[in-house]
Amino acid sequence: MVLTSIADSLTRTVESAGNTISETFFEPTLRLGVTGLSRAGKTVFITSLVANLMDRGRMPGLVAQSEARILTAFLQPQPDDTLPRFDYETHLGALMGATPHWPDSTRAVSELRLSLKVRPSGLLSGLQGPRTLHLDIVDYPGEWLLDLGMMDKSYDAWSQAMLTRMAHRPDPDHFLPMATTDAATAKLDEPVAQRMAAAYTTALHAARAEGFSDCSPGRFLLPGDLAGSPVLTFAPLPPVDKPARGTLYREFERRFDAYKSRVIKPFFQDHFSRLDRQIVLVDALGAINAGPRAVEDLRQTLADILTAFRPGTSSFLSQIFLGKRIDKILFAATKADHLHHTQHGKLTAIMEALTRDARDRARFAGAETAAMSLAALRATTEEMISHQGTTLPCVRGTLMDSGKQAAFYPGDLPEDPNHLLSAARTGTDAWLDQDYSVMSFAPARLTLKPGEGPPHIRLDRAAQFLIGDRL
Repeated sequence: MVLTSIADSLTRTVESAGNTISETFFEPTLRLGVTGLSRAGKTVFITSLVANLMDRGRMPGLVAQSEARILTAFLQPQPDDTLPRFDYETHLGALMGATPHWPDSTRAVSELRLSLKVRPSGLLSGLQGPRTLHLDIVDYPGEWLLDLGMMDKSYDAWSQAMLTRMAHRPDPDHFLPMATTDAATAKLDEPVAQRMAAAYTTALHAARAEGFSDCSPGRFLLPGDLAGSPVLTFAPLPPVDKPARGTLYREFERRFDAYKSRVIKPFFQDHFSRLDRQIVLVDALGAINAGPRAVEDLRQTLADILTAFRPGTSSFLSQIFLGKRIDKILFAATKADHLHHTQHGKLTAIMEALTRDARDRARFAGAETAAMSLAALRATTEEMISHQGTTLPCVRGTLMDSGKQAAFYPGDLPEDPNHLLSAARTGTDAWLDQDYSVMSFAPARLTLKPGEGPPHIRLDRAAQFLIGDRL
């Protein structure tokens, strides 16, 4: 096993070095990872990003476009023959059709290659012809990203963390009463193990529905062809000092380790470790609406996510000898169109505060990080409405549940994000001085002019941060 692992590592290093040399001296490739926590809008983000890079009329914040240096952008077959293609055309049709609707969410890894032909800049630009940058966009579920944070944890440490968090979460099938020391030290009984795993999975689904972020293991929520297998049949248990062989605790510990080695590690080696840039999409408004505990859970989750990354400065030599490093990470609060633009700065400040620990770690390792608020597809319009003697900044859109048009005021976010985070850290059950709410809007019916992509908020600035330096 050790020799096989060493040989596999050497093979990957040689392949990586060859790819790096090829990309550096010929047509460079930039691999952008796109992920997000629950309901953050990954599919919509990728679809709108590609559409707006192909028709760039709404991308003034992308410097290469404002300088008229992007000559064309076109889709090509993705380079990885074993990965499904991101179904761009179907998703775009869902958003742009006569009866627009949100596309299906991400359930597995997919990829799309967009090639951009760009005129170089600088003093010698007139002596050089156009060059091509291949942008490989890798879409993967956010649940799998959370799994990467488990790699450096023991079963005992993971169990204690999850049991502590579950004490403040919904538990529909009463998993916590099952997770006792007596159960952990009892002899393994497979039907009991299956019932506990099923109850824990139900609790994860309920927690996600209530706005909580860390719902690991992620494959419990998206099992695919692993459904019912032993590698997905375990759950957290209270600590046991020197558990005996044949006990439930020892078996769950073994399955936890198998999950890390057979599920998480291959994903890291095959996909995640090859990324150059990363954007993490976050439904911060959904967490705020869910309450202080959900906000604190989100903050801790975002900090834990950085343990999965390999942040740092990425250069030609470092890629050959050390492997790729993610040198730019963007944390983006989505659904900015659910707020009037006068509150976008407050949402960005909240996102910066939520990701402060994560961004500080990445910067220390040499990576460039940023936080912003955006809407990959704008589904609302803005208006000011008089209410009880005051004027409220509202947004108007089509409600998901009824299909009717409605104006909505979500509440006034605080100028100082610490007013939210301090309440979240103290574990209060509800906001003391304000109520925040979120509506679900359907995509608006659109009529685009030639050369225009779908309407958005700050998607061009996100693109400039993620790929602008390579254009």
